[in-house]
Amino acid sequence: MKISLRLVTTEAAGCRLCKGVLEPRPVFRVGKSARLLVVGQAPGRRVHESGIPWNDPSGDVLREWLAMDHAAFYDTARIAIVPIGLCYPGTVDGADLPPTPRCAPLWQPKFRQALPNIALTLLVGGYAQKYYLGSRRKGSLSETVRAFPEYLPEFFPLPHPSWRNKAWLMRNPWFARDVIPALRRRVNASLRSV
Repeated sequence: MKISLRLVTTEAAGCRLCKGVLEPRPVFRVGKSARLLVVGQAPGRRVHESGIPWNDPSGDVLREWLAMDHAAFYDTARIAIVPIGLCYPGTVDGADLPPTPRCAPLWQPKFRQALPNIALTLLVGGYAQKYYLGSRRKGSLSETVRAFPEYLPEFFPLPHPSWRNKAWLMRNPWFARDVIPALRRRVNASLRSV
């Protein structure tokens, strides 16, 4: 059954499923012709306030990994951004809480169905990988990211580009050496394909 992207975006923008648990303000960007889907965990405080996904230092790092400027990254004709949790879950002890568990099962299938041209989905962080890869994930995020070729051509797993992961990036030089160039090639190919 085909589903209208306009209907899904209208419903998602008005979602109040978690009202009372968090302040609903769904954040996503989509366009019917998008070829690349970026699935992160959930908006952080800055993104919640601006309403623009990845509009924070983590987004700067992600765009650097992709070798993309703001204009290219936010071009909804080419790139859709739908996090596992559409709303900011809040923080505890300075760290963002996990996405609410009700969100992904409700919205991810609807958006996927309404975005028929997606050639590649970036799974940014453990929550996105857990939802989409399930038991196909490896024993750790590092192993899952390192095994990225196993998930192609549909998925490309990545660590979260948070400042909290700088130590991980330093301990895993193979990521910059091997994964980033492959990521850029695969993303560019997906965006070029017709």
